[in-house]
Amino acid sequence: MAKKVNKNQRTDRLKNSRKNNMAKVVVAVKKENGQYTFRQKMVPLESVQDELKAAAV
Repeated sequence: MAKKVNKNQRTDRLKNSRKNNMAKVVVAVKKENGQYTFRQKMVPLESVQDELKAAAV
């Protein structure tokens, strides 16, 4: 049988894990025929606003 992991060991593991410094940006784009497509892009957290501004154009 596998050894049971207690609650404190699980939370400590999450604290020591690597920080997520990326964000997923999903932009809806309307095609000429009226359908929508979605573009997805992984960007660093620092450049999220820049990507959203660029996608709005």
